[in-house]
Amino acid sequence: MTIAQTLTKAQATGNDFLMFADDHGAYDPQPKEIAHVCNRHFGIGADGVIRVTHPEYVADLTDAQREELAKAHIDWFMDYRNADGTLAQMCGNGARATALFIQAMHLAVVTEGQPLRLGTRAGIKTLTPLADDPDLGTQLFRVDMGPWSIGEEDAHTVTVDAAVGEGKGTFVDMGNPHVVTVVEDAFTSLPVLDNLDLSVRPVVEPGIDEGQNVEFARIDEIDAATDIGEATMRVYERGCGETMSCGTGLCATAIVLRAKTDISHWRIKVKGGTLRVDVTDDNVMLTGAAALVATVQMMQER
Repeated sequence: MTIAQTLTKAQATGNDFLMFADDHGAYDPQPKEIAHVCNRHFGIGADGVIRVTHPEYVADLTDAQREELAKAHIDWFMDYRNADGTLAQMCGNGARATALFIQAMHLAVVTEGQPLRLGTRAGIKTLTPLADDPDLGTQLFRVDMGPWSIGEEDAHTVTVDAAVGEGKGTFVDMGNPHVVTVVEDAFTSLPVLDNLDLSVRPVVEPGIDEGQNVEFARIDEIDAATDIGEATMRVYERGCGETMSCGTGLCATAIVLRAKTDISHWRIKVKGGTLRVDVTDDNVMLTGAAALVATVQMMQER
């Protein structure tokens, strides 16, 4: 097999993953096998596969990436693949699940308030375990998602198959590409958020060459005095389809909402729960829960 036969099922606000540690570079995940184990009918079922390994065993990294990781003495790398087997640069929910996995498997010392630095294809991310929160949940991690960039506001047109109407989308680079559309306001003719059909891929014009994740966000409440907003989001992830949560998508959404409202701190509800996103000019922080669900033993090689 190109992935381990013993896998850990994990989830972070409903975004679910199959994970395994590869301490010696013994595995080389291949798209066909990843697609099989992620299939929710013929496999185990997940939004993606995460191989937790050392940077030297990640074949697609550039020399510059390897040098950055070596200089920072990064021990563990999140080798994330989408459910269809394609590579992903970053996954904010996957990073929290990875940190919890590293903690539970005693791969590194991870204690409350003490940061863990994790290698990803989108650079080094710092994760900090936090105390439980009555709204955000248990086993919380705050992820410093690092720098971001935003394109021209509303420069893209977004439509959903079988929907009457369209919305305007804004590109955000979170290490992976996003286009965020605000719905249920005066500038969109898309259906209300709950009625969007995300069983099919939204159409983005002009599209991003490598494809894009597409987020649909509704502003629920704004408090300018406290600089806090509340919103609800749904997301269509490239390589996965609609998921219950998307960490980088939540960050992209908060960045676009900040650009439109000047509110920098957001509590965003997704199908899998509620997360907090804090945006500055230099970086964005994502805080949410994670959980390890089960250990799964594959019965036969594929």
